[in-house]
Amino acid sequence: MSRRILVVLSEHGYWGEELIGPLETFDQAGYHVTFATPTGKRPNALPPSMDPEYVDPPLGRSVTTPEMAAKVRAVEESDRLDNPLDLASWLPDRPYRSRPYFLRDWEAYHSRLEQIRRQIADRYDALLIVGGSGPIVDLANNWRVHDLILAFRALDRPIAAECYGVACLAFAREQETRESIIRGKHVTGHCIEYDYKDGTGFLGTDFVMGPPPYPLEYILRDATAPGGAYHGNFGKETSVIVDYPFITGRSTPDSYLTGQKTVEVLEQGLRQWGFRTS
Repeated sequence: MSRRILVVLSEHGYWGEELIGPLETFDQAGYHVTFATPTGKRPNALPPSMDPEYVDPPLGRSVTTPEMAAKVRAVEESDRLDNPLDLASWLPDRPYRSRPYFLRDWEAYHSRLEQIRRQIADRYDALLIVGGSGPIVDLANNWRVHDLILAFRALDRPIAAECYGVACLAFAREQETRESIIRGKHVTGHCIEYDYKDGTGFLGTDFVMGPPPYPLEYILRDATAPGGAYHGNFGKETSVIVDYPFITGRSTPDSYLTGQKTVEVLEQGLRQWGFRTS
């Protein structure tokens, strides 16, 4: 049977190549891909990720080739991203403890999560969270996304994330311990040298801010300690880390490699790659 991948995208803008790289890789491997968004709205690429003339300020150059821009536009103009899975309808809402019948609500919540876990076991072999600035808004601190990640982890299924999508892994925590699931793990993600000093924008809103509201590098450094580590690999063209079940990609140039390593995890049993422990 073909492998089945669940791909989660922000409704506030994904970076084009960070979808195209893994998607082309999965397509070539013959995988079936299902898309999901927080409320079932169609995801859209961030305009700069389709503009070869756009110069990325931290890098001082364009990060989108004409060929990649054409690929992103082709996906945007197709119906492939139409009607994504609605996470808000599929996963339960974590109840407030202030509810008058909290105990019953809490029991029902966990019962539903068990059902979701069984559904995931039947439907999906791996999870991918695509990056871009959008995940800062509606994925990073989205409890349904956290519960989705925790379900894949409980099933020992691979979990891949790119750029700001890696923040979802740092914030996904079991409620009993409150420890990040990447504690003791090795990951990469958007390093602070690549953060904007101003002009961080989000699709569907006029809100433009200075730097991102949190430095992802610092969050990942704190979340992986003790025993793990963040690897920014600043100055190197690519940065992808595999520390099973997690496959993490730093930014746009790492999109294809993230997809490739996810395939290697699924097909070849790859468990660690891209870092040294001593």
